[in-house]
Amino acid sequence: MTVVLVIVAAVAVLALLVGVHLYVWRRLVRDTTRPGVVRRVGAGVVVALGVSMVGALVLPKVFGPRGTEWIAWPGFVWMALLLYVVLALGLLELPRLFALRALRRRGGEVSRAVAPVPVPVGAAEATEPDPEPAAGSAGTPLGPDRRLVLTRSVALLAAGTSLGTVGYGMTQALGAPRTVRVRIPVARLDPRLAGFRIAVVGDIHLGPLLGHAHTTRVVETINRTNPDLVAIVGDLADGTAAQLGGDAAPLRRLSARHGAFFVTGNHDYMSGATDWIAELAELGVRTLANDRLEITRGGAAFDLAGVNDVTGKSHHDGPDFAKTLGDRDPSRPVVLLAHQPVQVKDASRYDVDVQLSGHTHGGQMFPVQLLVKLDQPAVAGLHRVDDTMLYVTRGAGFWGPPVRVGAPPEVTVVELHPK
Repeated sequence: MTVVLVIVAAVAVLALLVGVHLYVWRRLVRDTTRPGVVRRVGAGVVVALGVSMVGALVLPKVFGPRGTEWIAWPGFVWMALLLYVVLALGLLELPRLFALRALRRRGGEVSRAVAPVPVPVGAAEATEPDPEPAAGSAGTPLGPDRRLVLTRSVALLAAGTSLGTVGYGMTQALGAPRTVRVRIPVARLDPRLAGFRIAVVGDIHLGPLLGHAHTTRVVETINRTNPDLVAIVGDLADGTAAQLGGDAAPLRRLSARHGAFFVTGNHDYMSGATDWIAELAELGVRTLANDRLEITRGGAAFDLAGVNDVTGKSHHDGPDFAKTLGDRDPSRPVVLLAHQPVQVKDASRYDVDVQLSGHTHGGQMFPVQLLVKLDQPAVAGLHRVDDTMLYVTRGAGFWGPPVRVGAPPEVTVVELHPK
């Protein structure tokens, strides 16, 4: 049954991709060109871009992220361009139809205006020349010239908007993450822990488009904040530790008084979580796998806990809140690291004070945020769920397209303060 479902899903996705590319070909190529070489070349370009997108999704998983950059860059950039060109064309559909109807109506009025006047039988034939046909009429009420001007204008507007949006989004995604500072009130926090700083980063996503230089940027951004503790809330890589371990090496230079900690994300399970946990241990980053420890300062303490991602269930390594939090001292506050915001539903039942999460990328590319809201209780920022404060970071990397629109990459410094 599982194999059948996978096949059905794959066929459905392929049909969707083919349909979307046919729509783009129709609006950007067929409607804007006359039959001939240019139209055939345009069709070939659309097909090649579609193939590159499928290759970007498949080849890095088959052959590894290193060595497949040549297909990943054009394929993933086209994925972003496709999203925005389809959105732009969709928004322009009604104006385009109204404009076509207006031109047809105008062309019909011109045709009636120049219609020949009936001549009585036997009357002398008119000696004056026939009036010139309306410009652009070309034998039809609308005329191919006017139709081409309109369809080309729509295509240029959609393509230009998409290129501009993706170009801006690439400057955001490929730049250094910004630093965000957030104060979180914690009811049970001892005043001696006031101002305790946790640098939160998630979704680094090492892979075919992000490597050693990206990790270095992230580490330098974190270290400049002079944190007491570093929390990496999942989705470190899209590739195995054997393939990308060298790109993660700068994590060794993380500097925090109480160390650096990690919890698994869904992509980590797809990339060999066990090997990554061992690799991170070599780099001085401790994984909290359904585990917790006591963090002390000046005689005061709070619990730092971490649960596995929900994807771990399919790997017999899912989250275990009872094991992680069941026997803790209820007089101490607890800060929980959990990759997905949706895990706050369980966290609140275990009286967690603060949950730090990632996963959403803040939507990464507007308007994807609207879809994320269907699956998660929060997309980005600070929220309250029952008595638990939930903070969701937009993350420092990206998945797929090297584009961020309305969701810049970030490292967050969470400051804990007594309520």
